Amino acid sequence: MAHESNSVTMNVSLPRPLKRYVDGKVSSGVYGSTSEFVREAIREKFEREQSRASLTAKLVEGLNSGKPIPFTEEYFKRKKGALAERVGRKNKMS
Repeated sequence: MAHESNSVTMNVSLPRPLKRYVDGKVSSGVYGSTSEFVREAIREKFEREQSRASLTAKLVEGLNSGKPIPFTEEYFKRKKGALAERVGRKNKMS
């Protein structure tokens, strides 16, 4: 990623082992610069947090979606049988 016009400078202190790790990634050619590595690391962290928030919202939506169904052994057997039947039909169509 090219240096963006709205970029600002930030100084970051790292423990030596992390500094060696970053330097190794840059010197191996995986990243063009330390800044590129840090930008990608922050971007990945940001995306993980967004995904986690989205998943949490979906889980809450599911919990609030209706009357709970008891998860008994019998319920599980019926669901497993229905899935096996669906997979069997799909394989016959292939």
